[in-house]
Order: sequence, then C-alpha cells, then structure tokens
Amino acid sequence: MKPDSRVPRPLRLLDQVREAIRCKHYSARTEQAYVYWVRFFVRWHGRAGAMRHPREMGPEDVKSFLNMLTNQRQVAVSTHNQALSALLFLYREVLQQDLPWLDGLERPKACKRVPCILSAAEVAAVLAALHGEVGVLARLLYGTGMRLSEGLSLRIRDLDFERQVITVRQGKGDKDRVVMLPQSLVAALKSQLAVARALWDRDRHNGLGGALVPAALTLRHPDLGQQWAWYWLFPAAGLTLDARTGVQGRDHLYEEKLQRAIKVATAVAHIPKPVTVHTLRHSFATHLLQSGANIRTVQELLGHTDVSTTMIYTHTCGVAGGGVASPLDALGFLIA
Repeated sequence: MKPDSRVPRPLRLLDQVREAIRCKHYSARTEQAYVYWVRFFVRWHGRAGAMRHPREMGPEDVKSFLNMLTNQRQVAVSTHNQALSALLFLYREVLQQDLPWLDGLERPKACKRVPCILSAAEVAAVLAALHGEVGVLARLLYGTGMRLSEGLSLRIRDLDFERQVITVRQGKGDKDRVVMLPQSLVAALKSQLAVARALWDRDRHNGLGGALVPAALTLRHPDLGQQWAWYWLFPAAGLTLDARTGVQGRDHLYEEKLQRAIKVATAVAHIPKPVTVHTLRHSFATHLLQSGANIRTVQELLGHTDVSTTMIYTHTCGVAGGGVASPLDALGFLIA
C-alpha cells in the first residue's frame, strides 16, 4: 500500500526548533544561533558513530558538550551561555521535557570588564577617517547611542526631522524607544535619504523586490516592502533571499562593512585602543554623563531595562579626566 501523500511528514528536529522559535517571536539572529548550537550538539555526540536524537541523551551528554566548549574550544562566557540557552530551549520548548537535571546546569559567571572609552578628540579622529555611508552611520551611532543593529534597521519612516527625533523599533528585548536626531547630521542624513531614494526608484523601475519586512506583516500587507516609508535608510547594494520567508528583497547594509571600516579608521587615527563599533555607544554614554546629563535620561536613550547597567559609565566618569586626583600628585613637591 502506498503511503497517503496527504499525511504530513513529521518535522525534522531543526525545523521543529525553527518553528518553536518563530512561535515565540524570537529574532532571526536568535534563531540562527540556536539552530547552530543544536546542530553542533547532535553532530558532536555523533562524531564517533551513529547520530543520536537528543531525547536519547541525558545530563552527562549535555555537560560533556558544555565542558568541551570551555576546556577545548575555550569559548567566551557569553558564548557558553548562548549554547546552554539553546539546549535548554531545545529540551523545554521543542522536546517538551522539563527534566529535573536541567535546573542543575549552572551558567558560568561573566567577568565584569571596563568598557573601552574614547575621548572626544579620539572620537573626532576616528569619525574624520570615515567617509560615505559608513561615515554617516558611524556619526549617527555616536550621536544617538544606538547599537549597530538598531542603526542598520532604521527605515525611512523612523526619521522625524520636524520633531528632531529618531524612533528605534524592536531594539534589544523587542522594545521601542525614541532618541535625539543630531542637528549636525541633518544635511548628511538628507543626502543619505537621496541615495536610498535613487536606489528605491531603480528597484521599482526594474520590478525588483522591495525592502524585506517581517513575515507577519507581509501576510497582511503584501506590498508593504514596496512602500518608500518602509525602505531602509542604509540599504544593501544587492538583493537578499530571506531565509524565513523565501522572498527575495533588499536588506539593509551588512554589519561587517562598518566593523571593518572602524578598524581601518582606528589605525589611521593612531589610537592604540581595542576600538569596535560598540565603543561609539560606550563613548556616547560616558560623554553625556560627563556633560551633566541625568543618568535616567541616559538609561532611556540607551534602552537599558535596569539603571544598574548604565551605572558602569559613572565609574569611568569618576576617574577619567582628572575626576579623582592621585595621592602621588600631592607628593610632587617632596620627591621632585
């Protein structure tokens, strides 16, 4: 007897993971990371023989995998925690196994690090070495304190020149917030809008896909990505195939483009510090506090849930720029 083609086949494990993640409206980046760790977990245990399903594995299998990441791969604490979160999601949300031993898995404690902070002169030197769209983007990130992903995800509708604000949508923790629109960037942003508009017009003329939008919105408004308001402020040069929907459209600028440009600009500016794109955000918060801004205001601008996260910048402000004098300076007249 032939199998009934109308009976749907059971989903593969990784497809089940994807489906569970999308049901909870997790980000595409979280989906990519969790699928990677689940695949790695299964393949690592099957490296010496036949693959085993996670249902057949137990606490020792999970612990040995996590220990391998720490001892052999020597991954960072954040990477270790991400792998653990992926496995907990697999067993609890996908396999529906709330096993007692899952609660016994301890997360390693992250060491507290002082963020890399640039002085105003150093920020100016780095920004002066950046040109074009990456230059505008870098200035925007420093001028607003946005994360790189938030700056890249800006759409035309998020800019309000009349109210002088920018709306950051679906930031970390799926939260929206409003930040200032730097007045010194108005002309550069309008020039960037003109560049994006020219690309949008060309896409419409050539009948190409519009800007990629969330799948849920696409179902209700199929032509949403074709609208100018939903176009990216920093569109990518080429088209992209959305892995979630299978729709071809235009995504925003790739993160690596600014990350690489920041490294080059730091070298050109002769700054011997471990500068990254996120350093601009750290410097934004520190410089605001040094200028007398209220810490609660800075917390809202950064999108921090807890003010204790913002407090780290007050520690750097207290010492930097001569905020606290060294006792050695008081002995200068005695040991000179």
